[in-house]
Amino acid sequence: MSISNDYLITEKPLRALIRFCAPMIAGNLFQQAYTIVDSAIVGHYNGETALAAVGASYSLTTIFICVAIGGGIGASVIISHHFGARRYGQMRSAISTAMLTFLGISVLLSAVGLLFSRQIMAALNTPADALEIAVRYLNVYFYGLPFLFMYNILSALFNALGKSRIPLYFLIFSSLLNVALDWYLVAVQGAGVLGAAYATFLAQGIAAVLSFLVFCRELRQYEGASDGLFRQKELLAMARIALPSILQQSTVSIGMLLVQSVVNGFGTQVLAGFSAAMRIESLCVVPMSAIGNALSSYTAQNLGAGRADRVTQGYRDANRMVLLIAVFLCAALELFHSPIIALFLDQAPSAQTVATGESYLRFIGFFFCLIGFKMAVDGVLRGAGDVRMFTIANLVNLAIRVLLSWFGAPIWGVAVVWYAVPIGWLANFCISFAQYRTGAWRTQSLAL
Repeated sequence: MSISNDYLITEKPLRALIRFCAPMIAGNLFQQAYTIVDSAIVGHYNGETALAAVGASYSLTTIFICVAIGGGIGASVIISHHFGARRYGQMRSAISTAMLTFLGISVLLSAVGLLFSRQIMAALNTPADALEIAVRYLNVYFYGLPFLFMYNILSALFNALGKSRIPLYFLIFSSLLNVALDWYLVAVQGAGVLGAAYATFLAQGIAAVLSFLVFCRELRQYEGASDGLFRQKELLAMARIALPSILQQSTVSIGMLLVQSVVNGFGTQVLAGFSAAMRIESLCVVPMSAIGNALSSYTAQNLGAGRADRVTQGYRDANRMVLLIAVFLCAALELFHSPIIALFLDQAPSAQTVATGESYLRFIGFFFCLIGFKMAVDGVLRGAGDVRMFTIANLVNLAIRVLLSWFGAPIWGVAVVWYAVPIGWLANFCISFAQYRTGAWRTQSLAL
């Protein structure tokens, strides 16, 4: 049959990447937008302590999102490779293997999280006045973890087939539903932080179920019988890409989690300001992450089709996109940092909360090009299955952030946490780019 979704291996690289990236960027922006709305509504209607409680949970919850996204990327690379080579039977088998595997992982993580949520938040030095609220918020989150995993894995599978617009539509729906439920439960019903948690749970659950039904329908157009519902060979191939991908996706969040205990030690007001700023940083990183993830599928499909030459051109075009976006983000944060932070605070915020949030945004705005370049080269290496140096680079990034924060902040203050971020990004990029320049990624085997 004729497949119309192979534009990643047929159209000009820049046009193909923009076509693929645009829905991913828009979708992820919507996903981040409703987490920002959670914090903004909670902070505005329930004060700085409630905002700090949500912020204290944020680094941990983001790690689970990164596990789902990283696992989805690992699956999508293998599935994209099958798709590019027209191996539709193997593609079906890889899809079912991925979904069953991550369903089991999500249920296990949910159970562990519910058992140890209080101990985890206490270990992170969560301020005493925010601890109980943070634990309740986190428990609701863990109940919804299987839905979160299902949705993110399905999004990656849609992307692997070149259908990145479908996850966008579901993200728009989920985001709007989440905002409406946030407003109703928190602002109207006065349910506080728990209302925000239940709003996210319901919105993600509905989106996950609908995504599954639509994906089953879309899969019917590809001919070829499945090679089996669950195949160890496919699982091992996906794990080889997924584990480093999970690490890469989680590096920032794990760093945030480990650094969170440092920030928490400076008190509720600093934590509230930092939490607000981190929400904005997560939003700004979205297009960079989408470009890196798009390059993974782009690289896998083109290598599967024997077109390694297109990967090099695609990587250069992706870096041009990164630079353009980074300049825009820097200008926006320098001009509008004050009203942005004000969105998260009530009518009488403390001066320390405002100063913390604004200083971090003004500083980090100059360095988004670094994380963009890092994610782009990581995307190429990941899509090619060249994961050894890729993994080392992300571990170095994580180590720099954590060690500088742990040992520097007690001496020089919380601003050391700010400086650790771009230093880690730069080190990560230098190591990954050096590996890219060797050209070894051209000859990597995905062991399919």
